Amino acid sequence: MAKEGKTIQSVDRAIEILRCFEKNEELGVTEIGKMVNLHKSTAFNLISTLEKAGLLTKEENSSRYKLGIELFRLGTLVNSNLRKMCMPYLEKLVGMYSETVNLVARNDDLVIYLEKIDSPHSMRISTNEGMRLPMYSTAVGKSIMATLPKDELEDVIGKISFCKFTKYTICGAGELLDQLQSIREKGYAEDIQEYEIGLTCVAAAIRDYTGIANYAISVSGPHSRMTEEVRTRIGQTLVEFTGELSRRIGY
Repeated sequence: MAKEGKTIQSVDRAIEILRCFEKNEELGVTEIGKMVNLHKSTAFNLISTLEKAGLLTKEENSSRYKLGIELFRLGTLVNSNLRKMCMPYLEKLVGMYSETVNLVARNDDLVIYLEKIDSPHSMRISTNEGMRLPMYSTAVGKSIMATLPKDELEDVIGKISFCKFTKYTICGAGELLDQLQSIREKGYAEDIQEYEIGLTCVAAAIRDYTGIANYAISVSGPHSRMTEEVRTRIGQTLVEFTGELSRRIGY
């Protein structure tokens, strides 16, 4: 975990205000004040400061606020920096296991593939940068889901329309929850032909300072090469590498 230091109350409160929008697209000053337990005038001053910085934006002809475009711009920088930070680890994984390696990010109840390094083998995995896949049927997605707090996890699972891509695909909340508990215990997730017959993946999540993950790294290969022994070795390496990356970003 990151070292603790003194915090500035006004900054803490501003952060709390921004987090009010995690489950609310628009909010008024009074609503925000109640949510963060602040007097309306104090809340208004903080909101005005965040608006001036572009972190919040006020709706036209309304007294309601939304998250501002500056947060999106900063978020894209985080994405870019993390990708650069992860690249040496991805290259090392390909060198160690000669299988395809991916970096993904959470996209609501999906994962989006950000980076890919192909296996040197002629028989490869057909993932592409920009591809979006369901969290529940992918190792990367399940590794991220395993880090979510209970209420958020319930929300995500509640949105899933389980689709059986193969005969091995998880098709129920109970089975998924059982797998997530196993993932928490091992530290890594597996997708054994759950999304595509012949494709097996192992993944581990990169946690932020809250302990929650929005990114994960996977090693994917043909099921014939991804034996139980190989998957175990890959899983242990992924736990080590993602642990290092998590510590580098403050976990």
